[in-house]
Amino acid sequence: MTEVYNDYMEDSDFDTILSPDIEFTGTLHFEKPFLIRGKVSGDINATGLLVVDENAVVNANINALRVLIRGQVKGDVRAVEKVEVTMTGKLIGNVTAPEILMEPVVFSMANAQ
Repeated sequence: MTEVYNDYMEDSDFDTILSPDIEFTGTLHFEKPFLIRGKVSGDINATGLLVVDENAVVNANINALRVLIRGQVKGDVRAVEKVEVTMTGKLIGNVTAPEILMEPVVFSMANAQ
């Protein structure tokens, strides 16, 4: 079984961090690593890494280079490289990526392609 690549990343590794007290509705576009700790609703389009942190809640369709889900995501997820879901992650939606990695105790209601 392939292990989820879940190295610890420092806050300084991210260009932008959406704090836990922030709720955003709309469309996010970004190129550099982006960390969500708050709530996002809408669409996310990225050419960089997206990390959904443990207590984050995302109700959005996601298109990104790579996606690491540690929190809750409801929506379709597409990645150019890979999607990773940790054991704290919850994913409800369709997943399209060349590589999809999930830790053993992940809650997922997804159609993976």
